[in-house]
Amino acid sequence: MKYIYICNMKDNLQLATEYLYESIQGRYVTATHLDSFLETLPSVFKISTVGFSVKQQPIKAIQFGEGKVKILIWSQMHGNESTTTKGLIDYLNFLHHNENEFESLSKLVTFYIIPILNPDGAAAYTRENANGVDLNRDAFECTQPESKALRTVLETFTPDYCFNLHDQRTIFGLLESQKPATMSFLTASYNEARIFNSVREKAAAVIFGINNELQKYIPNQVGRFDDSFNINCTGDYYTNRGYPTILFEAGHYANDYSRDEVRKFVFIALKAAISFINENDIVSNDLDNYLNIYQNNKCFYDFIFKNVRINDNNVEKNIKFAVQYKEVLKGNRIEFIPEIIQIENLDTFFAHQTIDFENKLYEYENRNFPKIGDIIKV
Repeated sequence: MKYIYICNMKDNLQLATEYLYESIQGRYVTATHLDSFLETLPSVFKISTVGFSVKQQPIKAIQFGEGKVKILIWSQMHGNESTTTKGLIDYLNFLHHNENEFESLSKLVTFYIIPILNPDGAAAYTRENANGVDLNRDAFECTQPESKALRTVLETFTPDYCFNLHDQRTIFGLLESQKPATMSFLTASYNEARIFNSVREKAAAVIFGINNELQKYIPNQVGRFDDSFNINCTGDYYTNRGYPTILFEAGHYANDYSRDEVRKFVFIALKAAISFINENDIVSNDLDNYLNIYQNNKCFYDFIFKNVRINDNNVEKNIKFAVQYKEVLKGNRIEFIPEIIQIENLDTFFAHQTIDFENKLYEYENRNFPKIGDIIKV
């Protein structure tokens, strides 16, 4: 069965821009922000509490639809990865304000959505939960209350697809295009050999559909994430259990450290994935197309400074060094602290911005040579 959604003939980037939920912006997104959005939703979006965090914060879920295809979506498993949460909120905002789209989609799909799985980590802006545990490495043992809440939902809802939403650091890029990996995806492995069974192939086909749509807006900036197997990782464990699981990774876009542009591409990816699932017979012949997506590499820095003159033991020479932002929570906002992270050996790396030091002498704390950790004005 095929069903094509049309919304005033606007393209998906226009829709993502129009329905961006402006009350939530920037990198710091917490359960309080989420609650303010949930209050705007009508009763057709069923809000429930599916568990509690280590610090007893409620873990909220949204359910709607009555269709045959069941999709489970969760975001902010890592508390400091909020871009996909924003894109997910924007997509829900779009459905809220487009009744025909909502009703048509609800006939085809049943959704179970957990926008912030790790509310303690979101509040503290940490990857881990309040016990210092990375929830994305707790899938097999399932020791944490947040992990148990997700596992319970998985086993009771028994989804046809899982969308596992994350952010990735600005260090990820694509060697072939020499561009940042603005969005990346993965059909998680189910065994050490990384064999593609029917479960992985179903997820790969959807990623192929997502990639086709995103190439219209961010050509050569879509990556394929590494598929090394780790049974402790959520995607790998769920795929091993027979649930097609797609990893979404929101990365860097030019000058968008707040990631309020990248959230639009998350919106597009979600919309494209859901449309592809409903409009196509999912078959394995899309596997080669999936494997042709450029693979992610750790090949970028935020800044590379070149032509930097230094004086090291009375020897002058010109060098390069790389600077990476360190994200620090100050009050209710994130500050970006630029630190030197690599000196020399940068020939195989790219930069989001290259700064020519024009042969000026390096000066920092009464020395004329750099050290790892120096704070640099950019």
